[in-house]
Amino acid sequence: QVQLVESGGGSVQAGSSLTLSCVASGYIWSRFCMGWFRQAPGKEREGVAAIESNGRATVADSVEGRFTISIDRANNTLYLQMSSLKSEDTAMYYCAADRYIFSCTSWRNRGESNYWGQGTQVTVSS
Repeated sequence: QVQLVESGGGSVQAGSSLTLSCVASGYIWSRFCMGWFRQAPGKEREGVAAIESNGRATVADSVEGRFTISIDRANNTLYLQMSSLKSEDTAMYYCAADRYIFSCTSWRNRGESNYWGQGTQVTVSS
């Protein structure tokens, strides 16, 4: 079992920056995908960013150049650095993790994972 606990959400003005954190505990695979997903009311869940255990990262086109995903393996902590935030970034953000199967990009695009955090709300006002 893997437990994921997110933090760092909040309410900010457009153009601001925010960093989300996700601490993982329990069993961690030697090779895995971890990532951030978001879901706004009335919209489908979107895979925002994913990172493989070797550090290879992928981000959605909608956040390219503004969001950066990183991982601190020593502390089992996943980060999402968000800058130039827009009102359309408003959503509940979820951390997710899964054993690496084929591609973390495919995993992110499918939006399916066996392990999820409880979510942290990000609200961006214009």
